[in-house]
Amino acid sequence: MTEATGIVGEFLTLKEGTDADLLAMQCGDFYEFFAEDAEIVADELDLKVSQKSSHGSSYPMAGVPVDDLTPYVSALVERGYRVAIADQHETENGHAREITRVVTPGTHLETGDESAQYLAAVVRETSRDGGDTYGIAATDVTTGQFQVTQLDDADAGEALTELYTFAPAEILPGPELRNDDEFLDRLRERTGAALTLHDSASFEPGRASHTVREQFGGETVDSVGIGDQDVAVQAAGAVLSYVEDTGVGTLAAVTRLQAYGERDHVDLDATTQRNLELTETMQGDSSGSLFDTIDHTVTAAGGRLLQQWLQRPRRNRAELRRRQSCVAALSEAAMARERIRETLSDAYDLERLAARATSGSADARDLRAVEETLALLGQVADAVTETERLAESPLADALDGADREAADALAAELDSALVADPPGTVRQGGLFKRGFDDDLDEIIDEHEAALEWLETLPDREKERTGITHLSVDRNKTDGYYIQVGKSETDAVPEEYQHIKTLKNSKRYTTSELDEKERDVLRLEERRHDMEYERFQTLRGRVAERATLLQDVGRALAELDAFASLAVHAVENDWTRPAVVEGNELSIEAGRHPVVEQTTEFVPNDLYMDDDRQFLIVTGPNMSGKSTYMRQAALITLLAQVGSFVPARSATVGLVDGIFTRVGALDELAQGRSTFMVEMQELSNILHSATDESLVILDEVGRGTATFDGISIAWAATEYIVNSIQSKTLFATHYHELTALGEELPAVENVHVAVDGEPRSAEGDGDVTFLRTVRDGPTDRSYGVHVADLAGVPEPVVGRSQEVLDRLRDDKAIEIRGSERDDGGTTQAVFDLDSGQFRDGTAQSANTSAGSTAEPVATDGDPEHATGEAAAEAPDGDEAAASLDPETETVLSELTELDVNETPPVELMAKVQEWQAELDDE
Repeated sequence: MTEATGIVGEFLTLKEGTDADLLAMQCGDFYEFFAEDAEIVADELDLKVSQKSSHGSSYPMAGVPVDDLTPYVSALVERGYRVAIADQHETENGHAREITRVVTPGTHLETGDESAQYLAAVVRETSRDGGDTYGIAATDVTTGQFQVTQLDDADAGEALTELYTFAPAEILPGPELRNDDEFLDRLRERTGAALTLHDSASFEPGRASHTVREQFGGETVDSVGIGDQDVAVQAAGAVLSYVEDTGVGTLAAVTRLQAYGERDHVDLDATTQRNLELTETMQGDSSGSLFDTIDHTVTAAGGRLLQQWLQRPRRNRAELRRRQSCVAALSEAAMARERIRETLSDAYDLERLAARATSGSADARDLRAVEETLALLGQVADAVTETERLAESPLADALDGADREAADALAAELDSALVADPPGTVRQGGLFKRGFDDDLDEIIDEHEAALEWLETLPDREKERTGITHLSVDRNKTDGYYIQVGKSETDAVPEEYQHIKTLKNSKRYTTSELDEKERDVLRLEERRHDMEYERFQTLRGRVAERATLLQDVGRALAELDAFASLAVHAVENDWTRPAVVEGNELSIEAGRHPVVEQTTEFVPNDLYMDDDRQFLIVTGPNMSGKSTYMRQAALITLLAQVGSFVPARSATVGLVDGIFTRVGALDELAQGRSTFMVEMQELSNILHSATDESLVILDEVGRGTATFDGISIAWAATEYIVNSIQSKTLFATHYHELTALGEELPAVENVHVAVDGEPRSAEGDGDVTFLRTVRDGPTDRSYGVHVADLAGVPEPVVGRSQEVLDRLRDDKAIEIRGSERDDGGTTQAVFDLDSGQFRDGTAQSANTSAGSTAEPVATDGDPEHATGEAAAEAPDGDEAAASLDPETETVLSELTELDVNETPPVELMAKVQEWQAELDDE
């Protein structure tokens, strides 16, 4: 217990009673932080720190005005702090304070982010046979959405993928997961969410079931199909318990329990969402992402819904066709579409306003926003019904889900009650129109009459006393007073009572003024109390209609999202895809939805089915292989969002998941190299993909030695074709794999075409990347040409081409050494048969012994000639004795090098290092 007394002691006592990181305690017109909390807040928010004495000790103190608390708390929560709020209330003995709510990353209502803000719980239960079942529940307290699922016989990766799709701000791990450090580390890495250890009792099956049924009703729990899913119910119960314990006050807005199965949505793990750049680019920017490209929404709720669709594509053909029909209708009715979008641009976020109303945090301006937005429903509905093309579409049904009559009634009630432009505070009056409440009108009349008496007092007194420099004002210290300039104070009447002398004036009061002041204050207090009481009642009626607000908000958001997709389809010549069962993926003149915005795009066709299931994609670097494969994935994804797609035509067979492996960066902080990341991503795909999935592999095995890499890529191809049987596009520079296209019936080769021939030792070459995909394999990657385009120095490019030419001709490769005194060159050669480097004389001996490697000519030095001239060369010992120490060192390293275990890039780097050593000598 603390030894501090008074306000500091009360603060520290309250702080001990909460598990929040920080406490903001109301002290009159300020919320104060003391002790360590004050120092943290001052450092985070750049506040001034003062000192407060208590019990002989001094404590740091920092505070913010009551009306300014929200932005400061928001900033702290965004930094990951949980902030307890202790509010002050009046008692018979003075003031009392108690913690009324705890603001956490997952329960923060005042977020400025328009994206969804989920609080999630994850529970794991291990059966006797060792199988794991995961329960996941997620709610967005700012909108009241609540979703729950159970993953049977699942692994940690599946649970993490499911959580990632919600991008939760805060996660409550269940009791069994709290000591699983590996899972928690992956959870932090994948989601970036704050992890909170909530009361274990809230996860107990019996208590959780009671909590869920109390919130949603037993019939609802059974009807949505989770009545017998104990693990899912545990997660749901914990989320509801946490929201209640934090005092956020939004449980009244959580009225719909949405249960979904693992087959309802397309699996998109964190790696795939990153690789496809759905909501942010690989560099972490939102600009340039798929969402940024197709987002033309005019409301926050519409943008939030569109992003949710992208991150959670559907597998329900009926729902996808409904969405497509809505987009098609809006794309064909341009004038009506723009009329609807213009109307929607005035809409506020009803889902979040509903949450604010139920939590008791909505002010009069919020209720005015509710009224204005509810009124838009009728205008939008009229625009739909009055346009034949729209009226015949599912858009009308989407709007029918919102009760227009009830929305109009509530809008009318709010409009009749509130002034057009209410103040930002609900305790200072001025909220209601005249005629809303007779008793309130009477008090307002009396109050304004008293204020008018005070306002006209200066003119009356000037006329009565003849004093010209006379005014009436009010402050907290003196109350209402009459102020007279010093030059005229001799003329003040006897009834004026002097209360203060200033430099150039004096202040007075009168018995009548004091009485009027008491009347004004009494009437003002009654008016404010009555207005606040009426406002709370009005806000309560809005809160009772939270479901109506959510229905209308969802309908308007859907219409906005549909219109956004229609706008993009029209402006970019997108087409409606046929969504079918089966494995067909047929795309005619397909384009990448993002890349086409910034470049003159070359469209390409793609066809895959059961007989053409695995495409090996070869071709030059920088020719468009990655773009070709990603656009296939994005077209599939967009089709399962319900969007039109960038193609002349498209038939898309529904997939259950999209999995990608596209490059990797070293994650040294996590102790993982590029190759380790690559193999972990490959492992996830091989474990997770099914025969209904789409797999994109952009290089496999490139991060290790050549033979190892080819072996891994070869085996992975066989495994996918023979065991998984998913639709797969595999880009590779291992041309050896193209042989599989001749042997495996479901494997086909395609390549990105090139016009012209690359440079060679004899010529500069002229190559054009056509970016057109054609059937069949390619036999080269044009890497040297790309190096030339990238500005690699000419000596390196030229030498690379020489080495490449000799490799293609199965010729040995000389390793250039330092110049000798006699003008010759020390050499070593790479024997393709043995896979070893040897010096020139050793190579001569091997060649004469039967090696097939072609001898490499020297620069005219008979002492180092190979082939027939080798007979005149000295034996190995004599040759070695004639070499300088630096050359001997290089040759020694060459002899010890195992080419089979050395990656090509590392090998080339080593060659350059040796060349530099010899040149320096």
